[in-house]
Amino acid sequence: MSIDAVPPLKSAQLGSDSHSDLNSNEGSNDTNSDEPALEFVVELALPVPLLRTFDYLPVAGESRSIYHPGQRVRVDFGRQLLTGIVINTRSDTEVPHNKLKPLLARLDDKPLLEPEDLALARWMADYYHHSLGEVLEHWLPTMLRRGCSLSEAEERSWGRTAIKPSDDESANEAQVKGEKLRGERQQALWQRFCEQPEIAHRTLTQAGFTLAQCRKLEALGYITEQQSVPLPAVTTTPKPDLPLNPQQQAALTALSAELGSFRACLLEGVTGSGKTEVYLQLLNQVLERGQQALVLVPEIGLTPQTVQRFQERFNVPVALLHSGLNDRERLQAWRSAREGKARILIGTRSAVFTPLPDLGLIILDEEHDGSFKQQDGLRYSARDFALLRARRANIPVVLGSATPALETLQNALKGRYLHLKLSQRAGNAKPPKMKLHSILHQKLIGGLAEPVLNAMHQHLHNNKQVLVFINRRGFAPLLACRQCGWMAECRHCDARMTLHQYPPHLHCHHCDAQQAIPKQCPQCNSPEIEGLGQGTERLEDELAVLFPTTPVRRVDRDTVRTKSAFDDLFNEIHNGGSCILVGTQMLAKGHHFPDVTLVVIVDSDAGLFSADFRGMEHSAQLIQQVSGRAGRANNPGEVWIQTLYADHPQLNLLIDNGYHALALSMLEQRLEQHLPPYSHMAILRSECEDKAIAQQFLQQARQLTQHWLQHYSNSQAPVSLMGPFPAIMERRNGRFRFQLQLFCPQRQALHQTLDGLLQQLHGLKGFGKVRWHLDVDPLDTL
Repeated sequence: MSIDAVPPLKSAQLGSDSHSDLNSNEGSNDTNSDEPALEFVVELALPVPLLRTFDYLPVAGESRSIYHPGQRVRVDFGRQLLTGIVINTRSDTEVPHNKLKPLLARLDDKPLLEPEDLALARWMADYYHHSLGEVLEHWLPTMLRRGCSLSEAEERSWGRTAIKPSDDESANEAQVKGEKLRGERQQALWQRFCEQPEIAHRTLTQAGFTLAQCRKLEALGYITEQQSVPLPAVTTTPKPDLPLNPQQQAALTALSAELGSFRACLLEGVTGSGKTEVYLQLLNQVLERGQQALVLVPEIGLTPQTVQRFQERFNVPVALLHSGLNDRERLQAWRSAREGKARILIGTRSAVFTPLPDLGLIILDEEHDGSFKQQDGLRYSARDFALLRARRANIPVVLGSATPALETLQNALKGRYLHLKLSQRAGNAKPPKMKLHSILHQKLIGGLAEPVLNAMHQHLHNNKQVLVFINRRGFAPLLACRQCGWMAECRHCDARMTLHQYPPHLHCHHCDAQQAIPKQCPQCNSPEIEGLGQGTERLEDELAVLFPTTPVRRVDRDTVRTKSAFDDLFNEIHNGGSCILVGTQMLAKGHHFPDVTLVVIVDSDAGLFSADFRGMEHSAQLIQQVSGRAGRANNPGEVWIQTLYADHPQLNLLIDNGYHALALSMLEQRLEQHLPPYSHMAILRSECEDKAIAQQFLQQARQLTQHWLQHYSNSQAPVSLMGPFPAIMERRNGRFRFQLQLFCPQRQALHQTLDGLLQQLHGLKGFGKVRWHLDVDPLDTL
């Protein structure tokens, strides 16, 4: 999205259209003349899927002066108890007085959200055509949405007192009130406080220290007990900056010049070019200015590795926000960022909403990654919202990628974004040699061609590591009968069940349905049923047979379900020594494996003929990112790509000339076809257990859109409609899915059309069984 084309905030649209359909009491519409005069009402945003706000009476006895926008309140809404956000107070309302309900409680004395937060939320509600109350939920961690207080982020901690050993006195020799520390554990505990002045009690117990040991230090006057929000450990000896090559230095100089004002910057650097080092040195300048920084990363798996590098370089608290944290940990990180204690916040998509009072820089690493786009509920783009937030805060935003999204690249080529390039790898590392290998009419052993196996033997013999990439979990993508051709299909989806062996079961990766593996064919009773095709589990087993003396490690969602499992596995990989890594796209997310010198892509053909117009773009990004794991240190790397279509022109363009050349070619095709980024797009999707009703709903939506365009639209920009037609997977989780696509060369004209359509759809009768949603700037058309 071009930040220059963002529609303006329409604060009145959601702020003044208040209704009381569901917050009213039973009774007559006639107001009672004996009722006391109405002093004021509180206008609220509630987390319900209605495009309006709601009026309530204040808590009995409370004055208007203590209500402020951004406060939380507790309300009775129908049969639910909800936490709402105060938007405004007014002296009048269109709701009859006897229909107004009072607030149950005011939860905050001071607003949790600033006026700027509310303005950004209004923009998002308007742009994505979503409920303001549901949008505001993304600004608050779960515990605050449930009505908990900020103080619940606090926990028992211990703080070092001013008394500490003198410069010539070790911690073991420290004396307080004439007494010496006794025992190795107490000395080790005190050493912890010499390194860090405040430590959460939970952290100490996890390290094996007891409450009695803490009480002893407290009695000696070394530490005091307190309630506080625990902060991450801060290193006392930060690692120095690494030397930059001329391209890195030029990029850093250009980015430094943008600090203090808004500028969208694309840092397009090949894999291994040292983009992270540029980030780190730029962040150091932001911290020197007394400001905070927000760093967004695409996957939870990338976060621990990134946090470690940041913690080693800065002696400031670095907070972490991602879905792997529990609710209290998320509240603690949110509060430390909001209060300015955490100077750097690293997080995944939802961290983009976190309040940061001194924000001076936003960085999106791997900005092309699809995980920055929410795929359910509020379908927002964290990248696009980061651009808007940076513009309104008048700060720069850095978008980093080796394979930028075509929308981002087009904005850079048009001069809307500052375009910086890193075309060479950092240090002495060289780009890997790319080899496209045809497997047409070739015999495969374990899914791999003989030349590929020979290359693996050679690299492993040199005590290096080999990464084998296959983007398919499980043992086999299909279980079939050799006698009658029966295939194990999901009963709820137009998809086949994936065969898993660890543990043994059939699993639909679309609706999560699972069932036991049959012992014989359900159709002909033949025992000759087998798995066809290859997944990570089968490839792991076959490689263990082909390379019996080499450890084989599988990396997918089934093996690294927890943060600790992920950390343990990657620590083992970084310890060095020959091994084979088998995995899915989890291995392609910016990880640094210095001993990987060979990458094998088992099947590169999945996205070459996708029905989604972004299929080739996503496939090329994945191939390039996986290939970038090879040869990142001083050892030369190579990449073998197996394909049935070695003469595919776009695949050859990628291998011979790189992603940038292919991206320019794809942009030309998009321009000819009037597809994004040269037009703006939205998809209206419907789903229902009744196929006909799902389709009829979108047929009605198309007719309403056409009628609105003919009679009410004042724009000269044409809005094109495609559909309705079935989704590529028509039935999923027992529901039939259809979509209606809308295109327009002007963003404002598209949104005016969507406004007109949605006003009519919300009043449409007879489609109560249909689930539908609007996806603005969709990531795919699947």
